[in-house]
Amino acid sequence: MKILIANIGSTSLKWRLFDFSNNAEHMLHKGGFERVTDYAKAIEDCLAQLKQAGAIASESEITAVGFKTVVAKDVTGCVRLTEDVLKAMEAYNGLAPAHNPPYITGIRLFAKRMAGTPLVGLFETAFYQWAPESAKRYAVPEPWHDLGVRRWGFHGASHKFIAERSAELLGRDDVAERARKLYVNGGAAPVGQPDLRVISCHLGGSSSVTGILNGAAIGNSLGMSPQSGLPHNNRVGDLDSFALGYVTRTTGISIDEAERLLCRESGLRGLSGGYNDMRDLKAQIEAGNPRAKLALDFMVHETRRWIGSYFFELNGADAIVFTAGMGENEATVRALICANLDQLGILLDAGKNQATKAQEAVISAAGSRVKVMVIPTNEELVVARETKRLLEAEGN
Repeated sequence: MKILIANIGSTSLKWRLFDFSNNAEHMLHKGGFERVTDYAKAIEDCLAQLKQAGAIASESEITAVGFKTVVAKDVTGCVRLTEDVLKAMEAYNGLAPAHNPPYITGIRLFAKRMAGTPLVGLFETAFYQWAPESAKRYAVPEPWHDLGVRRWGFHGASHKFIAERSAELLGRDDVAERARKLYVNGGAAPVGQPDLRVISCHLGGSSSVTGILNGAAIGNSLGMSPQSGLPHNNRVGDLDSFALGYVTRTTGISIDEAERLLCRESGLRGLSGGYNDMRDLKAQIEAGNPRAKLALDFMVHETRRWIGSYFFELNGADAIVFTAGMGENEATVRALICANLDQLGILLDAGKNQATKAQEAVISAAGSRVKVMVIPTNEELVVARETKRLLEAEGN
C-alpha cells in the first residue's frame, strides 16, 4: 500500500510517499515546491517527480492521498474528503484563513487529477477528543457553544507522534502501543494508572503546547482557531476578546482589516517590528534591537505559562519534549524556557542542549527529575498511518 501525503500551503506544495508493504513503513520519496501559483501544474509536477525517482511507475500505484486538514464544521477525526466535508471546511474558512482555502483548492484539484483514488483528511482537532470537557469549553452562552465556539486544539498529528515516540524513548512500550491504537474516529482513551506524563512543545512558525497523559491529550494551548494560544510567526496568539471591538470602534478600521492584521502582522512580527524568523530575531537582538528581545521574551513567557499549566494538571511531568522547527533547532529558546526551574526538578545540560539540532536527544542533566528531550516530529507519517487504518477499516 502506497500512500501519498500532500501538505498544501498558501503558496507551497510538499509531499511524502510512504510504502506500508510487508508490515513495514518506508518513506519512498519526499519533495516540494515553493511560490506555487498554479496548483494543478504543481500536482502534475509532483506525480512526474515520483515517476522519475522510480517511486511509482504510474499514479495507479498510489492507494490514497492523505492530507493534514485543519478544521471543519461538525467534522473531525480521519475521514474521506467528500464534497460535504469540503463544504464543512469552507464553513470554517474564517477560523483558519491561511489553511483551509488552499487545502480545499488543492484537494479538489487532486480529486480531478486522480479520480477514483481515495482522498483522506486527518483533522488537526482529532487528537483532543479525549480531553476533559472543562478543557474544551469557553465560558460563553450555550447557544455560542452550539455554534462551535469551543477550544478545538490543533497540531494534533505532531503531538500524537510525540505521544508515541516519547513513550518509546522513555522505555514505556505499553503506553506507546496505547497511543498508536488511539483511533481518531472514536473509541476509548487509554486506561491505566496516570503514570506517564509528557508535555509536548511544538514550537515553529505556528506553536502550541499539549499535555499528554498515558498517550492521550488532556488539552492544547490552541483554542477555537489557529490564531490563538502562543504567539506565532505573524499570528496574534491569545488576545482579550474585547480588544477587537475596542480597536475597530476607536480606529474606524473594519472587522476584516482587523482580522487581517491579527493574522498577518501580529505575533513575533508585530512585537519585533517585522521579524518573525528566530534567526533574524536573534541577529536583531545581538544588534541591540529591544523590540526583537521583547518578541523572544514574550514567546518564552507564554511557552512557560502553558508548560506550567499542564505541569499542574498532570501533577508533574516525566518529560518535556521540544519539537518542530524552533523546538528542534533553537538551543537558545530551549535554554530560556527551561531556565530557573530546578525547584520543579527541571535541569538542562547546557552542553547537550547546545550540541542538539534536529535530532533525537535527551538534553536534561543527569540529576534532573524531569527528562527534557528533543524529538523531531513526523506529522506526515501519522497522517499516512491513520489513512491506512481508515482504508483497512473500510475493507480496502
